[in-house]
Amino acid sequence: MPVAYWGLLTIGLLAQEPPVVYDVAFPNIAHHEAEITVTFGGVPPGTLEVRMSRSSPGRYALHEFARNVYRVRAEDGAGRTLPIARPDPYQWDIAGHDGTVVVHYTLFADRAGGTYSQFDPTHAHMNMPATFMWARGFRARPIAIAFHPPRGSGWKAATQLVPTDRPMAFTAPNLDYFMDSPTELSDHTVRTWSVPAPGGGSYEMRLSVHHLGTDAEVDDYAAMARRVVAEEIAVFGEPAPYDHGTYTFIADYLPYASGDGMEHRNSTVLTSQASLARNAMGLLGTISHEFFHSWNVERIRPSTLEPFDFERANMSRELWFAEGFTSYYTPLFIRRAGLSDNARFAQSFQGRLDAVVNGPGRRFFSPVEMSMQAPFVDAATAIDPTNFANTFISYYTWGAMVGLNLDLTLRTTHATSLDTFMRFVWHRFGKPEMSYDVDGLEQALADFTHDPAFAQEFFARFVRGREVPDYAALLAKAGFLVRRRNAGQAVLGVARLDFDERGAVLRSGTRIGLPLYDAGLDRGDRLVRIDTQAMTSRDAFDRAIHAHRPGETVTIDYVSRGGKEETVVATLIEDPRLEVVPFETAGREVTPAVRAFRADWLGSRAANRGRTERGRTP
Repeated sequence: MPVAYWGLLTIGLLAQEPPVVYDVAFPNIAHHEAEITVTFGGVPPGTLEVRMSRSSPGRYALHEFARNVYRVRAEDGAGRTLPIARPDPYQWDIAGHDGTVVVHYTLFADRAGGTYSQFDPTHAHMNMPATFMWARGFRARPIAIAFHPPRGSGWKAATQLVPTDRPMAFTAPNLDYFMDSPTELSDHTVRTWSVPAPGGGSYEMRLSVHHLGTDAEVDDYAAMARRVVAEEIAVFGEPAPYDHGTYTFIADYLPYASGDGMEHRNSTVLTSQASLARNAMGLLGTISHEFFHSWNVERIRPSTLEPFDFERANMSRELWFAEGFTSYYTPLFIRRAGLSDNARFAQSFQGRLDAVVNGPGRRFFSPVEMSMQAPFVDAATAIDPTNFANTFISYYTWGAMVGLNLDLTLRTTHATSLDTFMRFVWHRFGKPEMSYDVDGLEQALADFTHDPAFAQEFFARFVRGREVPDYAALLAKAGFLVRRRNAGQAVLGVARLDFDERGAVLRSGTRIGLPLYDAGLDRGDRLVRIDTQAMTSRDAFDRAIHAHRPGETVTIDYVSRGGKEETVVATLIEDPRLEVVPFETAGREVTPAVRAFRADWLGSRAANRGRTERGRTP
């Protein structure tokens, strides 16, 4: 056997069937390769179907992980070579075994993020579905895994896998937990702190940072993270029940990492090319978002993601809530922790508000329907162009604004808050780990408010429907002004333009509702002149437009993508883009009522854990 029997001894006795055993070594890590062996024991007679995943927990699109697998071979328990058939790109069929199948393969990996893996002399960063083969019919089997770091590397492991008495050996109760357990092997820096667990005891929070900076930077970052974590726990009144007593932040802040954040049951992956020295606050936003998922998504879980299917794209109708409400809270926790001010908090959501209010995508899909688009947009790539600029608004973005709408509406009309509703949802769905759907959330809101008519209307208009509320009126109660970003300024449209001596080529599609679109111009057309101004530079374009007021017309000479010279007349409109600023910035009075509303909405919860909460208790 290529793997020692420690795995069988530690967990095999607890199971009626032998565990799946993985062994991982890195003899050619300079070239981003790992050598992986997986042993399947107790294999029933017939063909063993071994797979690489096509999707990954927390992702909704397809990712063809099998493309980086090669040098695959198999043998039986006696070491005899077994033939392998390849029925499709993701599967290896192995027959003629003696009840044991040992599969060896090489994996190339060079993208550190939440979805993929990376092997190099500095670390082994592993997203499990991107790394490990598995077999149909073995989903419930326990798993044992051993890692063999390069000699002298000084690597240690950051993972939610269950530790053993060996520092590089771990277990998992089944395939689902294993696939949900990203692992970082590196000489990283660790900071820990404890949070009280329900019923006594505590959970250990681990911040594991692989970066090129200083320990002092990690100290400062951990202090900020600790404050944000405390604010999130305060909303639910307790931490999520972390298995094995720990929660691990796995952070790779490296110039050769990719930007990502990915939630898991008892851990999260945080990756970025930014450094703590340059962008600690930006990186903190990912911590705020992903940690909230340990309640909302990992335990308050959409029924459409249960069980997760590793062989296909996973579509969900509830991402406006799962991802969107989490996005709403992301900057709010940082504000409540005292790490940003009102102006910065307003800036954090003004772009989302503008995108939802002015986005043409609302003509086509509701927040529920936008959620269903995730397999096409969630890190999915395609060659053919899309019309997403006109037809899509991110479920993160629109869901966040639904959250803002519901929070301010509950505070205004029902003397309660989204915080208290989230705690209600936690007790209804999260603690018992009962999955929910859109109808279940509507019923929860009806039961929470004791107002079924309100819940029905809210979901009909803003969740299943495509309406937006009067955000200006809602935010005014908290002393924030919604206004035109460039009031009175004329615009022709939003598009990417490339300028040269022959004119300005439209390199992107044009937006529905804006003059360029209404004039029939689109990607590939070349603007030659606007009125008499040649379109040879951005300054020339701006001068031609700013010489007019909204409602006036301009004459556009252009060459179509087919080479035909054309002239159209376009009517300019006022720049529709919105901004949100505190009343103080706009010179408006901040009344005592506004200050009280702000304090209740934006003030720390962690500093007032003992106070009586407004609204309904679970």
